[in-house]
Amino acid sequence: MERRFNRGFGPRKFLFIIPMVLLGLTVFGGVVMLLWNNVLAVVLHISTVTFWQALGILILSKILFGGFRGAQWGRHKWRQNMAERWEKMTPEEKEKFKQEWGNRCGRRFGKPFEEKKEG
Repeated sequence: MERRFNRGFGPRKFLFIIPMVLLGLTVFGGVVMLLWNNVLAVVLHISTVTFWQALGILILSKILFGGFRGAQWGRHKWRQNMAERWEKMTPEEKEKFKQEWGNRCGRRFGKPFEEKKEG
């Protein structure tokens, strides 16, 4: 008998993820509320916040400073992939790559912008 593993997003995973998300929001909202009320209210003499206000502050800070693309590990992966691709290129391919990016960026690849000389 062949055993197949379901790696998709099934109802079991859904029923597990929803409570975890709610638990995470509750914990982080509570941490924001406690820090705000016990640090900022005392140091800066500002009013305290409720749990729902703290949750709003948490979401607002995520939107303004973190976005919703997850952690920034993707940038590191992109850099690593580009370094691997660069190492595999021949000198001719490297030169072609530099020229193409120079044309796209309006400057020579890896060099500062050249100032236009007037006169």
